Amino acid sequence: MSFLVLDALEKTYPDGTKAVKDVSLEIEEGEFIVLLGPSGCGKTTTLRMLAGLEMPTGGTILLGNQDQTRLTPSERDVGFVFQFYALYPHMSVSKNIAFPLENMGLVSQEVDRLVSEVSRHVGITEHLHHHPGQLSGGDQQRVALARAMVRRPKMFLMDEPLGTLDADRRLAMREFIREQQIESGITTVYVTHDQEESMALADRIVVMRGGRIAQFDTPTKVYEHP
Repeated sequence: MSFLVLDALEKTYPDGTKAVKDVSLEIEEGEFIVLLGPSGCGKTTTLRMLAGLEMPTGGTILLGNQDQTRLTPSERDVGFVFQFYALYPHMSVSKNIAFPLENMGLVSQEVDRLVSEVSRHVGITEHLHHHPGQLSGGDQQRVALARAMVRRPKMFLMDEPLGTLDADRRLAMREFIREQQIESGITTVYVTHDQEESMALADRIVVMRGGRIAQFDTPTKVYEHP
């Protein structure tokens, strides 16, 4: 069985809006998968169901052969990176990164070691004592990525993480995210509406339209035979 399986996943809101309709996917361990499509196509809702931030109204989610469908976010071994960083403004960079480790009950020495290690890895060691508001958008997104990476989850979920950056920083951060994912080998599901971004990042692209999957294939095949 594949590492991540979505089987007939659906989401219908109380007002009757059908955001996701019969989405089925099989994703292999270590793949970088991009959900691509315009606003309202169901890609972010699908990602939020993977994270446990939305509960499906139909279908199942299996991760590593374990049923995740009804688990809370804290019960899922995933790291989530948001478009608007979602950093705690009153906490230092160090404390932001340490937060998930402290919630796991790790001792302070181990927390410090892991924070130091991941900070070096993403190049933000000099910012550990700063607060998020003192950093550029690119550096804030590096902090958000470090927080997601620090406990090495089974899967990364990224919701348009580069959407607020200018063109130059967006390109640099895009390359950085791909390098980190290749090095870590952690399965990643990434949402974007940017076709160029999806082509540069993905092993395979899920093209979504109207809550359904229109195509699921490699970037080359999506480009040459849409």
